[in-house]
Amino acid sequence: MSVGVLALQGSFNEHVAALRRLGVKGVEIRKPEQLQSVSSLIIPGGESTTMAKLAEYHNLFPALREFVKMGKPVWGTCAGLIFLANKAAGQKTGGQELIGGLNCTVHRNFFGSQIQSFEAELQVPEIVVKEGGPPTFRGVFIRAPAILEVGPEVEVLANIPVPSNKTVDPNHALENQEENTGEKVIVAVKQGNLLATAFHPELTADTRWHSYFLKMMGGEAGVGTSAVGEELGLEERRSTDLPIFQ
Repeated sequence: MSVGVLALQGSFNEHVAALRRLGVKGVEIRKPEQLQSVSSLIIPGGESTTMAKLAEYHNLFPALREFVKMGKPVWGTCAGLIFLANKAAGQKTGGQELIGGLNCTVHRNFFGSQIQSFEAELQVPEIVVKEGGPPTFRGVFIRAPAILEVGPEVEVLANIPVPSNKTVDPNHALENQEENTGEKVIVAVKQGNLLATAFHPELTADTRWHSYFLKMMGGEAGVGTSAVGEELGLEERRSTDLPIFQ
């Protein structure tokens, strides 16, 4: 089994490493014709505007849209979530090109700038049912987007509290709101062959999301036990000295 990982920019190496821990080969994708050699694809986190410009330069958008339309499993993390959304708000002037296919509206940098990056324990009941392990998943949010609304066919897999006076509105950023407790915003969804997370599972030792995605492509037989907090070598450890979001 091999999985394509879009390797234009961002955390594609970390996704390849996570797949390797599950005994699966990650194939770096940079050109349209390379998509023909894989049956699923991960679009990693990174700088979404830069990734979009590089994808346009390599004429990847038509091939990526066709890949999605063919019903092949695609998982977008952080910037990858923005790419898969049908509609994106909070973009830079001029916006950016999207792949689309995921019936949702996403807000770019919803949680603020780089210095507002954080970690949070997420309730992930669907992942626990399918993959076992602890009842929560430690999400790493880096200049993270959030999903403001979803269509009826979209399954919500995880959400996170936001301040009660924070209107889930694409014209406002969380950093401009007073701290409080209140409503929740969506940070993980599944729609048919599409999976999307606003956070970075590839930056943790917990590979349950990767295992879950592999099973979307019928890979149960080829996937080993999910690495839930397993002891890794120093070269694969990640220091995540970020504040816990409360």
